[in-house]
Amino acid sequence: MSTPATSTIDDAEPCTLPTLTEGAELVGEFKGSGYREPPQLVSLPNRQLVRLPPLLFQVVKALHDHRHLAGAIDPRIALDAVATEVSRAAGARISGEQVLFLVDRKLAPLGVTTYSNGARPQLVKPDTFLGLRFKLAVFPESATWILAGLFSWLFTPVAMIFAFAAVFLSEVWVLGTQSVGDALHGAILAPESILMVLGLAIASCVFHEIGHAAACRYSGVRPGVMGCGIYLVWPAFYTDITESYRLGRGGRIRTDLGGVYFNGIFLVGLTLVYLQTGFQPLLLVILTVNFEIIQQLLPTLRFDGYYIISDLVGIPDLFKYIKPILRRTLLRRAADERLKALKRWPQMIVTLWVLTVIPALAFQLTLIAVRVPELVVSDWRMIEGLGRAAAAGAGPLRLITAGLQILLLILPLLGLALLAYRLVRWLVVKAVRYVQGPAPEPALPGA
Repeated sequence: MSTPATSTIDDAEPCTLPTLTEGAELVGEFKGSGYREPPQLVSLPNRQLVRLPPLLFQVVKALHDHRHLAGAIDPRIALDAVATEVSRAAGARISGEQVLFLVDRKLAPLGVTTYSNGARPQLVKPDTFLGLRFKLAVFPESATWILAGLFSWLFTPVAMIFAFAAVFLSEVWVLGTQSVGDALHGAILAPESILMVLGLAIASCVFHEIGHAAACRYSGVRPGVMGCGIYLVWPAFYTDITESYRLGRGGRIRTDLGGVYFNGIFLVGLTLVYLQTGFQPLLLVILTVNFEIIQQLLPTLRFDGYYIISDLVGIPDLFKYIKPILRRTLLRRAADERLKALKRWPQMIVTLWVLTVIPALAFQLTLIAVRVPELVVSDWRMIEGLGRAAAAGAGPLRLITAGLQILLLILPLLGLALLAYRLVRWLVVKAVRYVQGPAPEPALPGA
């Protein structure tokens, strides 16, 4: 029979004093936050950062400070010592029983501490709304650290001044004096040019991610793995920069902008090569990289622009405020606790973001859905064309180019299917929970 999660000192004495999860670290205050009461951060072994209110952080800190008592003395005495320290720090009377309640109901389910019966928590990555899916790590943390070190000097003030000047001059010259239309016409006639444009566009995306990692290292924190995955319906690259939350507002925004900054440097390199060679398809690559910069700065989806706004106001997840803001703005309901916890100016900015992003997001997703028939027809025509080209003895470059084009058309269809599946599953789960009613109280693991 399972022991209920509401363990107390009287009816279910803990086997050991709860402790900080092995490998977890107390980081401290979330700097530059948009909350009235700044949350405290704890880093879990899987590099996830958990935000805790001050009282819960004091409980964790006290448990960590008294970890030497675990198994050494009676758990009652150890819990009394922990409760005394928490009470002193919080300015309110906290009992050992209340400490256990907070551990089993709040801290252990988040993976921060062990349960009161000694069971270890299960660390699970949160299911982020509109997050990256099917992530595959390509470069381990050690390789990312080395790559970041090779380019972190580009964030020194002198290097940035020269880089910004070079980017400005390159953009003015290319976009103001060169004809992209001629380059597009030439690339369509030459399959090898299409392959080169695609390859350099991918290289620009990789260099973008190195920019995030280099900004992390320059700011004094360690970047994580680099890899790729599927974002909504497109393949995408990523760099784990979770550690940037250890930084202040300036350091976090530097890390957010590091990617587009490196895209700008990539543009300068392309322009210099074009000056030397006059190779027209390079103009298409330059145009493609400019579109990438614009896309990354959009604040609607989880691109760099979203994280810039998020770090500017000091609120890590803006999407979770959509529902309370719409309830308050459209339904004229009273602000719930999540909104009351925000400072006034971050609350105003988040409200403006929500009221702007909802129509834009609905338009983007509708546009993607409407294009499904067109994508299916394009895929079928490309596959037929590839078959005819193979039968006619087309060269390997043309076949490879056509195959890549088919792949790039199929990936959005797979992404849309995944998106539809997740939406249907979410609706089914909501319906089942509504029919079944409130879930029963969870039992302690291992009980």
